[in-house]
Amino acid sequence: MKKIWDISPCVDSTSPVFPGDTPYQQQWSAQWSEQCPVNVSAISLSPHVGAHADAPLHYSPQGQSIGQVDLAPYLGPCRVVHCALGLACVKWQDIAHAITQDLPPRLLLRTYAAQPRLKFDTQLPAIAPDVLNRLADMGLLLIGTDSASIDPAESQTLPSHQVLRLRNLRVLENLLLDAVPAGDYELIALPLKLAQADASPVRAILREL
Repeated sequence: MKKIWDISPCVDSTSPVFPGDTPYQQQWSAQWSEQCPVNVSAISLSPHVGAHADAPLHYSPQGQSIGQVDLAPYLGPCRVVHCALGLACVKWQDIAHAITQDLPPRLLLRTYAAQPRLKFDTQLPAIAPDVLNRLADMGLLLIGTDSASIDPAESQTLPSHQVLRLRNLRVLENLLLDAVPAGDYELIALPLKLAQADASPVRAILREL
């Protein structure tokens, strides 16, 4: 049986969110008792909590919702690259050691020694726009990161997200890559079919080839 790495952090009330975004909350609509045979909960959360896929609608008013995007980029061969730790922004020289002619069309970047899972990192590692453009030229379909965003937290122009829009790339953020060795895997990280949403949580896994 092929080994599986679960690269989705747990989602609960302690999960960090972008300042001002909606945290995870859960209430019980019904609870098991002699009078009730089931537990039923109601949850509210930002679709950007935990491991998630941004939709083009997140960074463009005319963009597709997450329920409209093609699923193919979220499923298939990928490469996990370990970047130097403590980077403010991933630049080409930080990933060049892993970029080869047989690069799969999906690339996941590990930038943390231990992903922050209790507090939002306002100094999160971003990805430089030119990195995304160069990868798109090589046929990349999807970029993933263990950071909460591919742009700096304080950015108002979101240049890297705009490269996603212009080059029709997909992105996964908040992946948990702490225990994943560098190398090639099969990625499975399907978003929910949320017809009007700007993002979706994913249960992202890697499976050995």
